[in-house]
Amino acid sequence: MEATFPFNVRVYGILINEQKELLVSDEFEHGINFSKLPGGGLEYGEGLRDGLKREFLEECQAEVTVGEHFYTTDFFVQSAFSKNQVISVYYRVSLVQPLNLEFREKPFDFEGQTGEVKQSFRWIPLSRLQPEDMTFPIDRHVIKLIVENPGRLL
Repeated sequence: MEATFPFNVRVYGILINEQKELLVSDEFEHGINFSKLPGGGLEYGEGLRDGLKREFLEECQAEVTVGEHFYTTDFFVQSAFSKNQVISVYYRVSLVQPLNLEFREKPFDFEGQTGEVKQSFRWIPLSRLQPEDMTFPIDRHVIKLIVENPGRLL
C-alpha cells in the first residue's frame, strides 16, 4: 500500500517599502478574516520562486524579483482549512514596478467588495510590527524573526 503525505506547501513574499513598512494582505475567505503576507499555495509542477511570482501577479497585479530566502517552517502546523500539514517558505521580494493597489489603513477594510472572497492591502511600519498582526502561527513566527532582527531585511 502506497503512503500518502498530505502536505500543503506555501510560499510568501516579504516586501518592505522605502518607508520601512511591510506589505500585509487582509483577506476574508472560508467565512473567516485573516491577515498574512502576500503569497499562497504552490501548484503542482511549480518551483518556489515561480510560485511566488505567480502569487504576486494574482494577488497584487505586480511583478516581483524574488531575492534571498528568509525562512522555511521548521515546526509542525496543521492547516486552518484542512487536515494537511503546512510547510511555508518565505523570501524577500522587490518590485519590478511600483504597486498599483489601493492601500487601506485598518485591517479588514473591504469597503466596496462583494462576494465570498475579499482582499485588501496595508502597510505596517517595521517599528510597530508585532507577531499578533498576523493570524496564522507560521506568519507570526516570521514576524517575530523580523522584529528581533529588522536589519536582516534592510
